[in-house]
Amino acid sequence: MSLIFEKQITVTEQHIDGNNHVNNVQYVHWMEEIAGEHWDFVKQITPYPDDIWMLLDHHIQYKKQVFLGDIITIKTYPKAPEGIRQPRKVEFYCHDQLVVDSTTLWVLVDVETQKIKRLESDWLDKL
Repeated sequence: MSLIFEKQITVTEQHIDGNNHVNNVQYVHWMEEIAGEHWDFVKQITPYPDDIWMLLDHHIQYKKQVFLGDIITIKTYPKAPEGIRQPRKVEFYCHDQLVVDSTTLWVLVDVETQKIKRLESDWLDKL
């Protein structure tokens, strides 16, 4: 199974800011949205189907502007865990060019105990 998950979004007026390009806050929203969609897609084949992810950190690098009517392809995939932290890459492409590059850090929380779970270092290899 591929760990890469992707979707496309057409930029609408609600995504545009006063500078006539996609608002930077919109990218953060899309990053959280695609991470959740990806987890919903794969969680039943993981050892953690009932647990939830909590966001710790965003790192975003804006490379090019995106405008009304553009089609963005968003790609995301988890990287190797770092102790209790699970890094995730999220990349935004427009016209086949990387326009935003980001890494987010997440922790997995046990729904019942509300405590952070330590991930097995090879848990992604089992998917």
